[in-house]
Amino acid sequence: MAAAAAGVASPADKERFICIYPAYLNNKKTIAEGRRIPIDKAVENPTSTEIQDVCAAVGFNVLLEKNKMYPREWNRDVQYRGRVRIQLKQDDGNPCLPQFPTRKSVMLYAAETIPKLKTRTQKMGGSDQSFQQGEGGKKGKGKKKK
Repeated sequence: MAAAAAGVASPADKERFICIYPAYLNNKKTIAEGRRIPIDKAVENPTSTEIQDVCAAVGFNVLLEKNKMYPREWNRDVQYRGRVRIQLKQDDGNPCLPQFPTRKSVMLYAAETIPKLKTRTQKMGGSDQSFQQGEGGKKGKGKKKK
């Protein structure tokens, strides 16, 4: 019976697309918390929108589900919500893009590409400056107390 059900749903159906949650690529998570790629390749707090952007840019058929949540995610913030569905295989079972035969290859590509996004590079520049100013303020307060 399971074989008959599998025969009905082709890989091109939306339900058969692979799911990628941001937790899979997050270097702040442990494997027990849901990370699925090596920590040195993972990204700091990726969002579902960023995953969608990089996968759509390379040519995947992508579907963003904003209100879905990773079951192991305890934080209910909007930042951690969402999952991306990606069509990995065509009707005949061949990969849509030959350079990405497995779900792991897609996850590694996304994790490698997200830090290069314009939104990431601009944010990083701004946060470095504010961080340095914050450090200066803390040192000043410490001297006043003494």
